[in-house]
Amino acid sequence: MRQLVGLVLLSWNLLLAQDSGNPFFRPYPTPFQTPPFDQIQEEHYVPAFQAGIAKNVEEIQAIVNTTAKPTFENTVEAVEFSGELLSQVRAVFFNLSSAHTNSHMQQIAREMAPLLSRHRDDILLNDRLFQRIKIVYRQRQNLPLEKRRLVEEHYKDFVRAGADLNANAKEELRHINQRLSVLSLQFGDNVLKEDNNFYLTVTDRSDLAGLPDNVISAAAEAAHERRLDGQWIFTLHKPSLLPFLQYSEKRSLRQKMFEAYIERCNHDNEFDNKQNASEVAALRVRKANLLGSKTHADFILAENMAKTPAKVYSFLDKIWHPALARARREIQDMQALIHKEGQTFTLAPWDWWYYSEKVKKAKYDLDEEQLRPYFKLENVIEGVFTVANRLYGITLTERKDIPAYHPDVKVFEVKEGDGTHIGILFTDYFPRASKRGGAWMNELRSAYRKNGKKITPVVCNVGNFSKPTADQPSLLSLDEVSTLFHEFGHALHGLLSDVPYEKLSNVPQDLVELPSQIMENWAFEPEVLRLYARHYQTDEPIPPALVEKMEKAKQFNQGFITVEYLSASYLDMDWHTLADSVRRDAALFEKSALARIGLMPEIAVRYRTPYFRHIFAGGYSAGYYSYIWAEVLDTDAFAAFQKTSLFDKKTAQAFRKHVLSSGGIQEAMTLYKKFRGREPRIE
Repeated sequence: MRQLVGLVLLSWNLLLAQDSGNPFFRPYPTPFQTPPFDQIQEEHYVPAFQAGIAKNVEEIQAIVNTTAKPTFENTVEAVEFSGELLSQVRAVFFNLSSAHTNSHMQQIAREMAPLLSRHRDDILLNDRLFQRIKIVYRQRQNLPLEKRRLVEEHYKDFVRAGADLNANAKEELRHINQRLSVLSLQFGDNVLKEDNNFYLTVTDRSDLAGLPDNVISAAAEAAHERRLDGQWIFTLHKPSLLPFLQYSEKRSLRQKMFEAYIERCNHDNEFDNKQNASEVAALRVRKANLLGSKTHADFILAENMAKTPAKVYSFLDKIWHPALARARREIQDMQALIHKEGQTFTLAPWDWWYYSEKVKKAKYDLDEEQLRPYFKLENVIEGVFTVANRLYGITLTERKDIPAYHPDVKVFEVKEGDGTHIGILFTDYFPRASKRGGAWMNELRSAYRKNGKKITPVVCNVGNFSKPTADQPSLLSLDEVSTLFHEFGHALHGLLSDVPYEKLSNVPQDLVELPSQIMENWAFEPEVLRLYARHYQTDEPIPPALVEKMEKAKQFNQGFITVEYLSASYLDMDWHTLADSVRRDAALFEKSALARIGLMPEIAVRYRTPYFRHIFAGGYSAGYYSYIWAEVLDTDAFAAFQKTSLFDKKTAQAFRKHVLSSGGIQEAMTLYKKFRGREPRIE
């Protein structure tokens, strides 16, 4: 791959001729032009990236070299529609890099990262191109709203990328961008390797005390996969980790599992991420300074609804102190139970899940294992599809004729009520060594229009939920049910997008979570539970008595959940409000940040620095607060449905039109007010 830089200078037509068997180089032969995963091989990626970059270079050169006066069509729109082959390759490759990777894919990603960074800078720091865009920008007032908005967004991209900087500053910025691209990939790869490196092997059945049968069965199957029959394996993947922490009576083993989880990438070995995080934070400060901002957070938040770091901190502070008070009461309840059992130890972080489960059972007579049988994965999927149908009139039908990238993946066609095709949804819900942790939505193709034709979206929902075993199907926890609804909300945002240009589908980071979080509100409404929560063996609906217990326990453990989350939000903001590019000792910095807010020792921050992938290897830097910010929006938005009915058509159509479909055609608050009739209320 050392020849790569030279190769991109070749005509992309020559590259196509050299590799005509590459599926990226011809129209996809699949229904709705979904990626032909059954044909794409790893050796196809590098030539496809080469050709995509080369073609994009030629497209940009054609725009720059034209002698015609700059217009919307020959400059801004031409830039918007350039790079389609590269976008196509990148979407497929990086989706698989997170959902189904291996060492070869990771190597390709590491070698491509600086090249892709350089290519992006070659476009955004191209002065001749910027001058043409600037001319159109100055004359934008005569354009219709959507075209004017596109001009403004592209102009802003160039300015925020450094197009106005002098030559020396541009060169420094290029080096920073390339280094950041490499560090981000390395950070994420290290977390994946650490996730897979540790597992707890249990050889004595007595060490399984307290664990439910389904958890034991899953552990036995995990051992069988490693040819350790007669033993039990527990991993750091959430479907294995969390039930172990909830139910294992072996405190020393709970501690071992918990500490393995929170010490990931913190062992001063080749997978350690402390130096990576420190360097990323320092480089981001320098980049922000070059671009005229005091801190990285100032630079990022200028584009968000929050606008300033001070506003984010003020928002977090309003919630933090009540959350701490609530968590302290929860600690008292659990410590009292420990003493009641005749124990003398002080509650520790690895005890929280275990004793909170016991307190919940004592207070509400509710055990989560009572609920799992009613949340078979297929039924939950049916439930979320039914909610979407009753809200928006859409249907989702499985398509077995569309190739997927893994046997676990299912494919669904999404249609309007009248049968009009909307898009394609891939679902990928089970953990594996080739997949990073967590849950997310990716787009393999965004919705937009070109030459009067609508390009329909292709999106993926990816998760790490409880796997089926030989004895029973996939039975989800309440948290997993909520997560599935959440990610499906993101999918709806992509599927129902209706904008003329792909760039206009972008929304501020702190609005991104509104479509996902509002969907969670439907998951456990009694009216909705009756639609899908059925016992996997008897098909009996969930008993009203259980639903009532769920409703009463809804606010249980919210102190812990909020403190755990907010502490990570503060940590993110502290890393990104640094005003100098001196590298910090990551461990000391984190310790100081958490001490400053008074995080109690019984609760660990949700994401420690060495594995905080959201902010060091994802798109949430100076933005992790957005989940709680969006909670204000989603609570306020859901109240509109509660005022009428859960499936009120008028309210749903307004939400679809102004929130799900409109993207960034107007300012986020303008669109929200069009839906709600006013700004959101924090009450």
